[in-house]
Amino acid sequence: MKKSVLMLLAATALITLSPAQATQQASQRRDARDVRQDTRQDSRDVKQECREGLVGNADCRQDHRENKQDGRDTARDVKY
Repeated sequence: MKKSVLMLLAATALITLSPAQATQQASQRRDARDVRQDTRQDSRDVKQECREGLVGNADCRQDHRENKQDGRDTARDVKY
């Protein structure tokens, strides 16, 4: 009898902890997604400004790629 009560209590504790963790992970995913979205727009703006300058298009593309990669790295740091 006592063993089944303890097992039931342990199962209940595990079930109540899981949604909190899931909510925290969802929040981290949303924060990371927001960082990536902001990075995309900022990178587009930087690329457009670059193209209006005297720098070649290849350099602008490389800057754009680097900016996006930095944003992905930042999003990974937020998420994990």
